[in-house]
Amino acid sequence: MLLGIIGLVATSGGSDDTTGTRTPASIAAETPEKSEAPSKAKPAPAAPVKITAKKTAFSKSILADGSNYTSVLVTVANNSSKEIDVNPLYFTITDANGTKHTAELAADEKQIDTVKLAPGENISGTITGKGAFTAKYVTYTDGIFGDSVRADVS
Repeated sequence: MLLGIIGLVATSGGSDDTTGTRTPASIAAETPEKSEAPSKAKPAPAAPVKITAKKTAFSKSILADGSNYTSVLVTVANNSSKEIDVNPLYFTITDANGTKHTAELAADEKQIDTVKLAPGENISGTITGKGAFTAKYVTYTDGIFGDSVRADVS
């Protein structure tokens, strides 16, 4: 700030009196004041992909090998301006011990479908892991190399 004032004095050549000197008061009068009004913060944009996850009962399909599975009901919402892919293979379930479980395909009758979601669309279905465990959170990755989104299981 001080360098800006010195630069202003050197380039403007203005003075308050006949000696050519400038006073701090005259410099302050030339400097525009900043508005004291608080800036209005813009709301954060919605995440491009939002998922929610809830505990749900396992609904055994005819392809399930036994009944030792854990299912989580997930909803995927596309808040982006682009189409996204949803596939059960894009999900993992992490249990309370930190162990990651991949999706067991076709084990649960209510498995989430493989679809393309247009902007504004959503879909719900289950993601199922092998074994009995307490699901802590679900992670969705948009495609193989896409961004990951995590939701706690409620």
